[in-house]
Amino acid sequence: MGRLFRARWVLPMTGPPLRNGWVACDHGVVVGAGETPADTAGFEVIDAGEAAILPGLVNAHTHLELSWMRSQVPPDASMPAWAARLMALRRSVSAEPPEPIVEAVHELRAAGTSLVGDVTNTLAAYEPLLDSDLSGAIFRELLGFSGAQPERAVADAVAQLDALTKVAWLRPSIVPHAPYSVSPSLFRAITAVAGGRPVSVHLGESQDELRLLRDGTGAWRELLGRLGVWDDAWQPPGCGPVEYLERLGLVGGHLLAVHATHLSAQEIARLAAANATIVTCPRSNRWTGAGTPPIERFYASGARVAIGTDSLASVENLNLFAEMAEVHRLAPGVPARTLLESATIQGSVALGFDGEFGTIAPGKRADLIAVSVPADTADVEEYLVSGIEPDRIQWLET
Repeated sequence: MGRLFRARWVLPMTGPPLRNGWVACDHGVVVGAGETPADTAGFEVIDAGEAAILPGLVNAHTHLELSWMRSQVPPDASMPAWAARLMALRRSVSAEPPEPIVEAVHELRAAGTSLVGDVTNTLAAYEPLLDSDLSGAIFRELLGFSGAQPERAVADAVAQLDALTKVAWLRPSIVPHAPYSVSPSLFRAITAVAGGRPVSVHLGESQDELRLLRDGTGAWRELLGRLGVWDDAWQPPGCGPVEYLERLGLVGGHLLAVHATHLSAQEIARLAAANATIVTCPRSNRWTGAGTPPIERFYASGARVAIGTDSLASVENLNLFAEMAEVHRLAPGVPARTLLESATIQGSVALGFDGEFGTIAPGKRADLIAVSVPADTADVEEYLVSGIEPDRIQWLET
C-alpha cells in the first residue's frame, strides 16, 4: 500500500505552493500531488499537520573529507593566506579522519539534504556516502600547476574511480580545482575525459586569482613559489577566468562555476549564455576572505544558480537552509521561490540528477522533507528562506 501525505503546505517546485496539499507515494516514488480533496483509495493517509512538504535539498558544493577541520582554520581577510593555513593543517595528518566525515554526512541529512556535490582529493567520503541515504555527484578533484605528466595523473584518477563500488546514486567524475592550481595541460587532459559529465571548478573566487591570470603576479604566485610548485614556463593568459576556461573548452552546460565571487557582469553573462551553473557559497566566501558574491547579479543574468555550503573548514555548519538565509540577506530582491529553486531543482540539474530529484512530480524519488511551519504563516516560501534549524525538519517515510 502506498502512502498519501497531507500538510498545510506542499511545495512541488514546479509551480506555486499548494495550500492544504497532498503528496502520494508508492515504493519510494512520487505518483501524484495536488490540493485537497484527494482520492485516498489504496493509500495509507498520514497527516503532517502544520508543515511544508518539499523535495530534499541539494547542496551543490562541499568537501566532506575536510570535515575534521571544523573551527581549526580561522577566518582571514586574504584567501591565499587562509588556504596556506588549511594546506599546512592538512599536511599534519596522513589520512582524512573518517569519524568527522560520517558525522558530516549525518549533519547533511538532518538538515534536509538529499543530494550533494562533493569535491574530493582522496575519496575518503565515498564509503560513508555509500552507507548513507544521500545521493551525490562525486568530483574527484585534481591539482597540478607544474606536473609533467598530466595524462598520467588523469589516467591514475580514472583507475581510482573504476575501482569504486558502483551504485546508481553516487556518480563520480574527474574535475580540475582552479585556474591558479591546475596547469593548462592538466585542464585539457581532464576536459578530454569529461564525457559530458558535470565539471566543478572553483572560478573567480578571489581578486588574487584574477591578478595571476592577468599578469602572473600576486599572492597566489607567491604561495605557489613557496610550495615549490611554480612553473617558470607558465605564461599568464592575460584574460579573466571565464575566457580562460573558454579557451580550454570547459565552458558549457556541464560547468559548475563555484563561487564566481569576482566575475564581472560580462563574464557572468557569458556563463549564462553557455547554460553553465553558478554555485554560490556566501558564508564560506566571508570566512576565507574571498569577498561578497554579487548574488543579485547572478540571478539578473538569467544564469542557473545553485547553492552550496562549502566545507566545514570554512563554514559553521552544513545546513543549506542557513546558506539560503545568507543568500536571502545579501540578495533581498531575489524572490524566495527563486532561492528555493536554487536549493532544489537548479542544483539537481547542475549535478545531473534532475530526473530523480529537485521537484515533487510523478516518477521522481520520494525523498521528501516536512518542515514545521507556524500556523499563522502567510508566506511559506519567505518563511523557509529565513533559516530553518534541523529540529524543525522531518524526513517522510515513503
